[in-house]
Formats: sequence, structure tokens, C-alpha cells
Amino acid sequence: MVPPMQVPDGVGWKGDAAPKVLAGLKIEKIASGLLHPRTLLVLPNGDVLVVEGNGPGEEAVTTPKQVIAGMVKSKSGKGGKGGNRVTLLRKKPGGSGEWEQHVYIDKLHSPFGIQLVGDTLYVANTGNIMKYRYTPGETRMSDPGTELGDLPSTVNHHWTKALLASPDGRKLYVGSGSNSNITENGMEVEYRRAAVLEVDTATGGSRVFASGLRNPTGLQWEPTSGKLWAIVNERDEIGADLVPDYMTSVQEKGFYGWPYSYFGQHVDHRVMPQRPDLVAKAIKPDYALGSHVAALGLLFYTGNGLPQYKGGAFVSEHGSWDRSPLSGYQIVYVPFANGMPSGPAQPVVTGFHSADEKSLFGAPVGLAQDAEGALLFADDVGNVVWRVTAAR
Repeated sequence: MVPPMQVPDGVGWKGDAAPKVLAGLKIEKIASGLLHPRTLLVLPNGDVLVVEGNGPGEEAVTTPKQVIAGMVKSKSGKGGKGGNRVTLLRKKPGGSGEWEQHVYIDKLHSPFGIQLVGDTLYVANTGNIMKYRYTPGETRMSDPGTELGDLPSTVNHHWTKALLASPDGRKLYVGSGSNSNITENGMEVEYRRAAVLEVDTATGGSRVFASGLRNPTGLQWEPTSGKLWAIVNERDEIGADLVPDYMTSVQEKGFYGWPYSYFGQHVDHRVMPQRPDLVAKAIKPDYALGSHVAALGLLFYTGNGLPQYKGGAFVSEHGSWDRSPLSGYQIVYVPFANGMPSGPAQPVVTGFHSADEKSLFGAPVGLAQDAEGALLFADDVGNVVWRVTAAR
């Protein structure tokens, strides 16, 4: 009835404490005091947009498991109130210390994804995509915005909506997570869920691009092949070491198994009725990240500021809540060659919890590459944005 649960107490960062980075790297805080920062977008002029949001709290709590899980997550700091806004960060003259903060867009509804296409800024709330006319240099969005199209929001077990524009700007790709662990809320609430949706920017019309992806929380274009890649949070309650969260290339009309099978064609016997016809079509993901690491951010690094990482992928692992010992709570680097992963994941940023696993200082979420090639990441437990550069 209740899976194993272990989450350290969310205490945040005290004084000058910060995450640990590998030798040869330096980390600095560029923003603090935020309200659950999740996703980052670097604008053409170097400003950085920070999406601040958390779950809307609209899911019905009907089982002891849900009650306990909610209490555990709140204890960790991961259940903190989201700002329901986008904040603009601008580097101060002189370039040292924390950046300026300006409330750029507010009164949003559990926002997560954000993309800029030309002079149009798209923000994915949990239930719709809003579009705004972007004016360079503004510290407050002057356009009130209009709705491009709706997104699945009933029940809302997984509320985040990752967002990625096609290279030509004609389509938006949306990560739409499932409304359950393994369809315990019924299949009728899974419409347009556990999928990557493709949305037409001219009309707002959408279609399912790929399915069977339980919770695709990050989307990116792989720079060598040009293929769409996603990071996916897999199912719970099979044990501490199943099922691995993963990252994979996403094929148009591809089916990736949820809910009937995992990591290809491994049947989940809890799901009824069984669908062997669909399991036979399930595509095995390209790369396992580890069980319950809760990967939330993906970035293919293309800059020159950290040349040792050029061409590979950074993945932020928000961390487990239903596993002991803890897993995740780090940013890893996955090397790529010829458009595919070519080696084991290497921890780059760590130190988000105490050695005894009782205190949680932070948890990484969204990733971005700034104008100088630095790695930026949001930390929604510490309520900070961090910047990683080469040590000088």
C-alpha cells in the first residue's frame, strides 16, 4: 500500500554554502529568494528568464499512499509554493554578484515550459500554452498574452509541461506526463497524456507525436543528428532498483511502453487488461539514467566556455523520494558520439544533500547555456539559480 519513502529535510543553503563541482570548475549564485524556480531560457540579449512554478494542488487525494507521499515531499522542500510567474535576470554592470531580478510575467497557472521563436514568447502552463509578443530589453512583459491552445490538465498527477520549438518555429513539442503511476485513475483521464504532443504554432492544433512515455520532463534537439530527445521519469512501486528513468531519441509515431511495459518490452503485470499487441511494438529507450533519479532537465552543450563537455548532454536529477539510499540529487554529463550516448554518466555537480542523507540543501531542475557558454541551473529547494564556469 505504501512504497519505501526517504526524503531528507529541506533546509536550503546556509551562508556561502553551495553545490560541489568537479576540479577545474567554479560555481556562483546569480539569483536567490525565488519561488520554486524550474525552467530557464537565455534570451538573445543575454538576459535569463526563470519560470517559477509548482503543482497546482488540484489532484484529488484519495489513498493513504497519496497522503503520506504528499507529507514526505513537503518535508523535503519540493512541495514549496510556486511563484506562478516568470522572472527576468539581468547581469549587473561590472558583472559580479547576484543579477538584477524583475517580475516579467505573473498570474500564471503552474508554468513550466518556455520558448522564444522570433518575436513570440511561448509559456506552457499546466493547462494551456500562452503566447506573448516579445520586445527585446523589456524588464516587464507589456503584452497581456493570448492562448495558443489547451493542454491536458484534468486530475493532474503529472502537471509539468516541457516545451521545445522546432528549428523552423512552426511546431512546438510538449512533454505531457501521465495522470497516474500505472493507470490507477482509469485510461479515460490519460487522453493526450504520457506523450509528446506536437502543436502547430499557426493554429494551436495538436496531435500525439509519440506515446507511451510516462512523464517526459525535458525535450531537446540533439545537435549532430538533429533528432528530438527526451528525458523520461518512469513508474514507481516495483522496488528501489526498478524502473530506470531514461533518455531517448523520440521517433514520430513511436510507442515506448507505458503503461503496459517498461524499458522496451518488459511487461508490467499490474496493468489490466494486458495489451501484448502494444508491448510487441514498444521501443527500448536509448540510455538508462538510474531508478527514481527524477531527471527534470536536459541540455545538449554546444558552447566553448566548458569545452570538455561540448557535444554531450547535461542531465539534472532532481532526486528520489521513494528509495533508500537516495538516488539522483546531482547533475551528470553523458558523452555523445555520432548522435548517440557513448559512455557512462559522469557526476559534475553534487553536494545537494548531507552525507547522512538527513538534510537537503537543494535540488537541480532546469538547465541552460548562457551567452558566455556557462552552465546555468535552477534549484527549486534552495530557490536559487546557479552558474557553473571554468575556474580561472
